[in-house]
Amino acid sequence: MSPILLDRTFGHDDITVLRHETARLLPPVGLSGDRLSGYVLAVNEVITNVILHAGGHGRFLLKVEDGSVWCVVTDSGPGIPDGRRDGTVVPGTDEVGGRGLWLAHQLCDEVTTATGPIGTSIGLRMILKIGTPES
Repeated sequence: MSPILLDRTFGHDDITVLRHETARLLPPVGLSGDRLSGYVLAVNEVITNVILHAGGHGRFLLKVEDGSVWCVVTDSGPGIPDGRRDGTVVPGTDEVGGRGLWLAHQLCDEVTTATGPIGTSIGLRMILKIGTPES
């Protein structure tokens, strides 16, 4: 059974709370330092995207599973445009915004995306023990 650290719905007023809760809950399970800071930034970018582009509210799930921490953010927005889905396209320097998902791909060990016209689910994975051989 995967330990669920946090499971709740969120809206605009919860961004700071979720960011602080993520930062508080992860050191005890083994995520710290630069990897923790990067992960918290990726989480912030994804939940901010929900507020700005997907109806303003969503669901936030933070759990530990198979030696990794996963944050899964879901919304009921219109879906992510084709050019932004995989996080490989770097937005131009003249573009305002558009870097959140790209940044998450740079900071996390894995990013999963399921999107369509009835909503999006983004998973952010960070391995807890880097450099340890997997069994």
